[in-house]
Amino acid sequence: MSLGRGSTTSLIRHEVASIVEQCRALLFPGYAGGDVDRGAPSALRDVIRARVIELRLALHRQVYRALHHKRQQVLGRSDLECLDCASKAETITDRFLGHLPELRRLVTLDLQAAYEGDPAASGVDEILLCYPGTYAICVYRMAHALLREGAIVIPRMMTELAHRRTGVDIHPGAEIDAPFFIDHGTGVVIGETTRIGAWVRLYQGVTLGALTVPQGETRPTPGHRRHPTLEDHVVIYANATILGGDTVIGKGSVIGGNAFVTSSVPAGSRISGSVRAQR
Repeated sequence: MSLGRGSTTSLIRHEVASIVEQCRALLFPGYAGGDVDRGAPSALRDVIRARVIELRLALHRQVYRALHHKRQQVLGRSDLECLDCASKAETITDRFLGHLPELRRLVTLDLQAAYEGDPAASGVDEILLCYPGTYAICVYRMAHALLREGAIVIPRMMTELAHRRTGVDIHPGAEIDAPFFIDHGTGVVIGETTRIGAWVRLYQGVTLGALTVPQGETRPTPGHRRHPTLEDHVVIYANATILGGDTVIGKGSVIGGNAFVTSSVPAGSRISGSVRAQR
């Protein structure tokens, strides 16, 4: 029951992509996962119930495979089955399913922020169906919830699927409040320990990254913050780069296009060009 290589890996990617779409179909029936008969409430409930069952089976299978694969690596042997991994996968899956109402609430806030922030949008339905940034945020929110419950590998695969589709690279470990809006999206990178407050807006090409670890130094310990913090109501324009775990962009600040920032700026700042950390 390893993750496998070659055709097996391709199959796992296909199954993870299917899980993403199953989640979206539950969050927004009728906009993802095919048409839904809304003529009778009971019909919609039956569809949702069937989709939850289908998602639970698929997600449990992949969460288990990832946990079991990691266990085999640690033990240095191949076991046919692991009851502990199966139990953990069941708990993770069920707890994730319990987050679906909150995920819908968060993504709905993101959609509304996109509509309010983009005068070119004809409606929330267009944003949900067409906007790459909103798609990437939706997948991130699923992956983040799954990661917090203890899943491994699968959350990262989910956000990488969104990355390949949209050009938006959001690590599932990032902490992003709602609402959040990425306009255009292509080339955006948000690192693992990034923290983003509410009502933040990013444009294409923005990087929220880490400063390079000098050669010869050890890897940062787990939990060490390497990526910046953006407080509420921050706007980052196209191709700006903000680096470093100690870098905080204060509430209500605006970072201009192509800016390069490696030190904190106070609330309400207007930045263009470079702001570098003091050595």
